[in-house]
Amino acid sequence: MRYKVDDTYIHQRDGIWWYNRRIPKKYAHLDTRGRIRKSLETRSDHAARILRDLLVEADDKYWLALSLLEDAGDDSIEEHRLAATARYESAHKRALAAGFTYQPISALATTAPIEDTFDRLLEIRDRSGRDEVPKAKDVEALLGSAPEPVAKLPKVTEAFRIYVDEIAFDEQKDKSAKQQYSWEKTKKTSVKYFTDVIGDVSMDEITREMALSYRSWWIERMIPGDGDTKPASPNTANRHIGNMRTLYEEYFVHLGDEERQNPFRRMHFKDNKDSKVPSFPNEWVREKVLQPGMFDEINPELRAMIYILIETGARISEICNLLPEQIKLDSNVPHIEIRAINRELKTITSRREIPLVGVALEAMRKMPGGFPSYRDKGELVSANLMKAFRHREMFPTPEHVMYSFRHAFEDRMKEADIDYEMRCYFMGHKTDRPDYGNKGSMEYRQELLLKIAHPFKQAIFDSFDG
Repeated sequence: MRYKVDDTYIHQRDGIWWYNRRIPKKYAHLDTRGRIRKSLETRSDHAARILRDLLVEADDKYWLALSLLEDAGDDSIEEHRLAATARYESAHKRALAAGFTYQPISALATTAPIEDTFDRLLEIRDRSGRDEVPKAKDVEALLGSAPEPVAKLPKVTEAFRIYVDEIAFDEQKDKSAKQQYSWEKTKKTSVKYFTDVIGDVSMDEITREMALSYRSWWIERMIPGDGDTKPASPNTANRHIGNMRTLYEEYFVHLGDEERQNPFRRMHFKDNKDSKVPSFPNEWVREKVLQPGMFDEINPELRAMIYILIETGARISEICNLLPEQIKLDSNVPHIEIRAINRELKTITSRREIPLVGVALEAMRKMPGGFPSYRDKGELVSANLMKAFRHREMFPTPEHVMYSFRHAFEDRMKEADIDYEMRCYFMGHKTDRPDYGNKGSMEYRQELLLKIAHPFKQAIFDSFDG
């Protein structure tokens, strides 16, 4: 069987093979040579076809680059990227056709053998007297001056996965599984809002105009409408815009581009709404919340957490995640240790030891092993307690929430003239004072908290025993 030989674009003259190709009509206005005639400097038909294939691909990519640049507008990042890629690949093929491998000019100037660089210069000189191939293309191919195209960066959703899986490792390493889930969920929601409004664009395509359009979308959502949809709060908008600002900044810092201007910079909405959580009045707690039988119908673990909230000022997430080894009922001063075990505390200063007094001590004695049903389920605890309090009309105003117990605890410490530094310690707050000493003995701390403990009736705990 005889195979048909493809001699397209090549012919033999005086025994030497030549590359002969007409400029395609659609590129004629971009490349005015009309026809390319170039000696392949070989008598071998096999070698001529290999060189022909390299030159065909080089010229095709060269014309593609010219066409893409002609069509691309100033803002067409993708068109410019494709054109640069085609130009770069064309230089590679042209260097091979000349008998060289493409080497970046930096390599030729530093690590390549001087003989190789000299041979390339001679080749360019030999070609410079001919008009078949523009000198600029030869220089670009043989001396490695074609700009290396910037790889297209990942889209926003891809960059977010890189952020979660690689960049933000330190932010997640100490979180429990539930904490990590909540952390990622909020940021993932921010990414979804942005991509729904702007699109899942490449990270390098995000412009200030896009960020402003996204901001305008949030403005529209904050304006009260005629429907039943509750307008978004400035705090909500700030959180989601801030998450995009962080993603953009951290991603490019990860790439080493620390100086890149952030398109989400200086975008913040003022929130004039008074968001301060009110405290529970002392009389309300004593006359209503601490009434025997008030919470007998709810889960004993949830019931105990109510009483521990009242007299420790601890956060719900800190109480529901107490492990048996953190509950020191047999100590000279019964207390709880709030520290990070398989989960992350809200702040460094959240680590503390709080004496158990009053109703909190009795409640903790009923739950010496902690709250296994609600471990790492702070949001569920909060939701269930909110429901229980609303059902029993245990909130003085619609603005009161379970966190109001924490505010009431701090108010009672102020009224009892407890030192500012000790108040910050019990609350897990940062203080601006130098951190000296160990905040006094456990007996001293117990004495302070006994000053503010609410009186209660032991009958509160009768139902715990069946």
